[in-house]
Amino acid sequence: MRTIRTLLVSASLAIALLATTGCERHAKNESFYLISNNLKLPYWQNANAGFNRAAAQYGVTPHLRGPDGFDAQAELAEFQKAVASKPAGILISVADAALMTPDINSAVAAGIPVITIDSDAPNSHRLYFIGTNNLDAGKLGAERAVRRLNNKGNVVFFSNPGQPNLDDRLKGYIDVFQNHPQIKIVDVVNIKGDSGTAFDKSQQFLGKTGAEKIDAFICLEASAGKDVAEVLKRNHATDRLLIATDVDPETLNLIKGGVIDSTVAQKPYTMGYVGLKALDEIHHYLPAQFRTDYSVDSFSPFPVFVDTGTALVDKNNVEMFLQAAAEAQGK
Repeated sequence: MRTIRTLLVSASLAIALLATTGCERHAKNESFYLISNNLKLPYWQNANAGFNRAAAQYGVTPHLRGPDGFDAQAELAEFQKAVASKPAGILISVADAALMTPDINSAVAAGIPVITIDSDAPNSHRLYFIGTNNLDAGKLGAERAVRRLNNKGNVVFFSNPGQPNLDDRLKGYIDVFQNHPQIKIVDVVNIKGDSGTAFDKSQQFLGKTGAEKIDAFICLEASAGKDVAEVLKRNHATDRLLIATDVDPETLNLIKGGVIDSTVAQKPYTMGYVGLKALDEIHHYLPAQFRTDYSVDSFSPFPVFVDTGTALVDKNNVEMFLQAAAEAQGK
């Protein structure tokens, strides 16, 4: 009996030790950073919600950093500050790949895991990219535009040229439109992170008539759609097509009301949630010294790209997205 009691006590101690060890894997002094531009957008609030949820599950400390508007230099400065704090890992949505690449390379060389989300820096040494297949997202929107325009019309885009994810979306549209020669791209407006520019330019474009009439307005980023929609509403321009990006509640309600035709939905919450968990895994289980050839290594511990998915939202399924948004906000 004594032997049995001894074994039971030993087993209990072993289980307790395993439980304690499991809890000690994570600690509040492990800091993870999410860095981006345009932090006031609902899109980044959703990404941060996913990031924070994963951090709470692991008991680690999350930090959200970056400018409220579009400012690549300010984003670089925040990245440099984060690197100087020697964090457990960094997620970053890259506004300017050429600007950010040297600092990403330096961080990875110093043993700090860096994963890009939403907007990539593919020529950097970042470990991999988590986000939307932006080329396919552009093609998804383009196919909708072709159907709604009946294969012909003048189109303008609103974007931040030079931002990798938006450039890829534009390329997706162009690839599809090339097969429809009666669809003409009139302009790609650089809003420079200010949706008010989209508002002003839309008013100008609405004044064009005849062969110069603009038939479709396409917004490649999250903020411009609502401003263009306001212009169309004020001018009762019900004969124009407006396609947006992302699913903040205002955009969804404008689809429900028929002002915005559709939007291409991404999954920023998933990007933040999966991203922090990936960084944590790397921090705890992989060597501090990273290589630079993971993208071409058949035995790499990392993927090149994790696609979080897209969907087209229109009047047929907008209620489902509105309900999901309400549930996420606890309403």
